[in-house]
Amino acid sequence: MTSYFVHFLFLWSLSVMASAEPAGCKIRITDRGLDMLKYETQKFVEEELSNISMPEMKGEDGRFQYTITDVKITELNLTHADLQFIPDVGLLFDVQNSSISLTFNRRILYWFFYDTGNINASAEGVNINTALNLIRDEEGRLKINNITCDANISKMSAKFSGTLGRVYGFLARFLTTGMRFLLNQKICPALDHAALVLVNSLLETIPVRTEVDQFIGIDYSLIDDPVVTSRSLDMHFRGMFFDLSHQNVSLVNYAVEPVIKEYDRMVYLALSEFFFDSGLFSYYTAGVFQMHIVNEKMPKDLEMLLRTTYFGLIMMLNPALVDAPLSLQLAVNSPPKTSIKTSGATVVMTAIVNVMVLPPGQPPVQLSSMTMETKFNAKVSMRGKRLSVHTDLRSFNDVLAALVYDRLALLSIRSSMMPHDVSSSSFRHFPPSSISWIFVGHFRHGEGEEEVFR
Repeated sequence: MTSYFVHFLFLWSLSVMASAEPAGCKIRITDRGLDMLKYETQKFVEEELSNISMPEMKGEDGRFQYTITDVKITELNLTHADLQFIPDVGLLFDVQNSSISLTFNRRILYWFFYDTGNINASAEGVNINTALNLIRDEEGRLKINNITCDANISKMSAKFSGTLGRVYGFLARFLTTGMRFLLNQKICPALDHAALVLVNSLLETIPVRTEVDQFIGIDYSLIDDPVVTSRSLDMHFRGMFFDLSHQNVSLVNYAVEPVIKEYDRMVYLALSEFFFDSGLFSYYTAGVFQMHIVNEKMPKDLEMLLRTTYFGLIMMLNPALVDAPLSLQLAVNSPPKTSIKTSGATVVMTAIVNVMVLPPGQPPVQLSSMTMETKFNAKVSMRGKRLSVHTDLRSFNDVLAALVYDRLALLSIRSSMMPHDVSSSSFRHFPPSSISWIFVGHFRHGEGEEEVFR
């Protein structure tokens, strides 16, 4: 019985491992990156605390009665603030030994004396400890799941103004004690609402699937909860492109998951081969990898090369077609494949090349058809708000020229007509092509420099 149970657990663990989806994109924010985020977090906390609303306060002690209204926070001095990682939890925003300045109106009755005026108060030794638990929601967005808050004010002092300001100075402790207690009770609920309601509402507006261009879109949803250590926060994204016209057709991710081992910089971005392959696959299913060069689109030197090469074949087929327009059709017949190594990225592409003659008013006549495979390099760059991948097809053109000649060499009838003064350099003006992908998001990169990609 025990052996069957162990066998079941073994199979279950294998199924869990097999069902785990590899990440196509990973982003790491290090503790150096938190230095930039700390400033934005501090500004957000100061803004939320300054909007705290305080109710009217009333109290009495013997012959002394008071009413406090219109409490307003005028200044927050969170000079000793820090933002840290909490392993397996999320982020910790810690404020120590800071101060808060506020004003409020008073109405005081002491025996037969009645007085009103303004009070300037100062809270010293303000300590706020807030922990945020970060998770992935059901749709793959980042979400604050829980917040743990502890706030404490060490002391509070008040300065009276008005006719009897000095007289009531000794009674300040009655007012500041109640005010300190009430302010202590208001800080954490304000931060709870800001994190769980305001920030989460903002995160819910961020799409996890969006269009890149008129052909493809991208899915950059989180595939699991953020991984938090003492030095970094790692987020694992699906990083998958899809054809807008066939959004349910996607490439299975068999690529090796990207690995980030360093912590020196503020932000790291790692992309797997699947990230690029899914983009190429989506463009392929969208029919983008097709090119038809004819008439004014065909460079003169390319037209001359084709006419010289196929002159004999055209004469054999029909001499009347000698002056008919020629066309070159290229179509990728399988999804291109990316290979990423330390030396760079390489794209392997297989395509069918058809050379056609176009008789006026008649169906096209095929002169040649060949299948070719070529490799060319891809360049990844970040410019402003774009993460772009450019593939230059100039090397593709040279291979095409060579294959044309290899194909023609098999036609013995053309052996005497092969041009000897035309080389593959004649293809240098072949229309180049590039592919640009846009990845949505933003991050901080470098000391004081913001890099955003969208």
